[in-house]
Amino acid sequence: MITIRFPDGSHREFPKGITGWEIAKSISTSLAKEAVAVKVDDQLWDLTRPIEADVAFEVIKRPSEAGLDILRHDAAHVFAEAVKELYPETQITIGPSIQDGFYYDLYREESFTPEDLTRLEERMHDIVNRDEAVSREVWSRKQAIEFFKSQGEHFKAEIIQDLPEGDELTVYRQGNFVDLCRGPHLPSTGKLGHAFKLMKMSGAYWRGDQKNAQLQRVYGTAWSTEKDLQDYLTRLEEAEKRDHRRIGKDMDLFHLQEEAIGHVFWHAKGWTLYRLLEKYMREKLEDDYEEVKTPQLLDRSLWEASGHWEKFRENMFTLEDENRVLALKPMSCPCHVLIFRQGLKSYRDLPLRMAEFGSCMRNEPSGALGGLTRVRSFVQDDGHIFCREDQIQEETRKFCDLLLSVYKELGFEDVIVNFSDRPSVRAGSDETWDKAESQLKAGAQAAGLTCNLNPGDGAFYGPKLDFILKDAIGRQWQCGTFQLDFVLPERLEASYIGEDGKKHTPVMLHRAIFGSFERFIGVFIEHYAGKFPLWVAPVQAVVATVTQEADEYAHQVLKELKEAGLRAEIDVRNEKINFKVRELSLQKVPYILVVGKREAEERTVALRKLGGEAQEILALDAVIDKLWNEAIPPHKRPHMEKTDRRRTLHI
Repeated sequence: MITIRFPDGSHREFPKGITGWEIAKSISTSLAKEAVAVKVDDQLWDLTRPIEADVAFEVIKRPSEAGLDILRHDAAHVFAEAVKELYPETQITIGPSIQDGFYYDLYREESFTPEDLTRLEERMHDIVNRDEAVSREVWSRKQAIEFFKSQGEHFKAEIIQDLPEGDELTVYRQGNFVDLCRGPHLPSTGKLGHAFKLMKMSGAYWRGDQKNAQLQRVYGTAWSTEKDLQDYLTRLEEAEKRDHRRIGKDMDLFHLQEEAIGHVFWHAKGWTLYRLLEKYMREKLEDDYEEVKTPQLLDRSLWEASGHWEKFRENMFTLEDENRVLALKPMSCPCHVLIFRQGLKSYRDLPLRMAEFGSCMRNEPSGALGGLTRVRSFVQDDGHIFCREDQIQEETRKFCDLLLSVYKELGFEDVIVNFSDRPSVRAGSDETWDKAESQLKAGAQAAGLTCNLNPGDGAFYGPKLDFILKDAIGRQWQCGTFQLDFVLPERLEASYIGEDGKKHTPVMLHRAIFGSFERFIGVFIEHYAGKFPLWVAPVQAVVATVTQEADEYAHQVLKELKEAGLRAEIDVRNEKINFKVRELSLQKVPYILVVGKREAEERTVALRKLGGEAQEILALDAVIDKLWNEAIPPHKRPHMEKTDRRRTLHI
């Protein structure tokens, strides 16, 4: 008999050689139905794999994160089997699970077509209906290489040849299809279900190297239930409507083009949005931070001393000047240390908080660029706090309070926090990392945060907290960060005089809330689908005429709106009012003030709000009061009275 220990601390004895599936069945039929794999001593195993010794044991269910990962990996295998059945000349390479689905890279002389994807998806459903048993087999290296070569699968053979000697090599068989894989997998293809769909195709290079063979990559999605699949497809439709590139064009905010890959052309309205958010952030910081500005082009020696040259060299733009190598800064951290080093600092001067809206450049691969969310030229709301060790917890708490207040005021209520600890390649001793991780955890607790562990994803100089926003349709965006660094200030010889009269190295806390303005604005556009809160809308109101007889009054309305500090425009074109309303609605104008002959005579307007069908006839003064009060920025709202109406709100 063997002893099986369960997550709740209980344990039971079972016959040696029992499978995870049999254990799940012994607990309940419903649990066995939901099971896709088991965790045995922290390793994922197939449900059908015999257990031969005492172990810690956990059932992995379909809807869990680990369960979905397994379902998606199985879907990739079912897809590959469909490919080999319908297009046997195709070589299959790798097919991992990814967020929301899977992909498989294929080598075939002829290009796949959308019609091919339809056929492949139909065959996948057939394979699921066959309910083919899936079995795990351990092969020798030689056996595996010979087999895949005999099948014409030269890419698979190459993968096996490059595996370390002595590694256990496993393959999975389903029907007549055999694939190299570590597993685990479902007991049969039928257990996958039909909640999957092939989505799109793209190009890829073997092992990511453009010198190698070009492959065809097919993406798919897979879910626990067909309802989950349909919900996901609905979210995709909504995401397409919210695409910031599409909305940016409709609203005339920005554009990108080939002559400046990865760089943004901000149009007047987009630049207004940008400056409003910048002004908001500056006002949130002005009481506690010193705003600084540092150079964009710095000598290679600084980046070597900081450690960034070794870590980020491939993503840095460089040039040579009189036998010197210079680099455009990809971040501002070393520059802020150089400012700190100017003049003698005392322990009484700490904490010293620096903020910079720093222009940065990173040589991102062109294939990774995407609208505003991944660019080469961007501005970070960069900041660094230099403090003593005894100030870490309080500074962590203060920053987290600031960050969460910003997100809340900008409409992001749901924030996930990840704690990322030491990566495999890092600077600093294990003792330093032990101290840094302990201090950051204590700071996060002081801030009242609940953190998810993200192992091995810390910065090369220290652990970090990453702040992930959930948008209006549930997508996650990593924006803010807070990083604890004992390494960089020591490398760049920053110091202060302590209470003991001796030199000490300050702690450096790296922090950002937006991350980059460009990325955050992209997220902001999609979160609101362009229907911004009035205070940050580039154009808050448009006065639109029904007839030319109202033109003079329309200009008077515009004048009074602007005098109240509102960002307003006018539309007196000789077009029908319904045409104007449709066009202005596409541009996401929050309020349309419709005026005709009657409104001019009575000093009223017909007020239409974006997204509403009805219009309300109101006195002009009442409309201006309404819009003015709604346009107060959220951080100023508690301090401003209605009587302040004539105070300027715009930039």
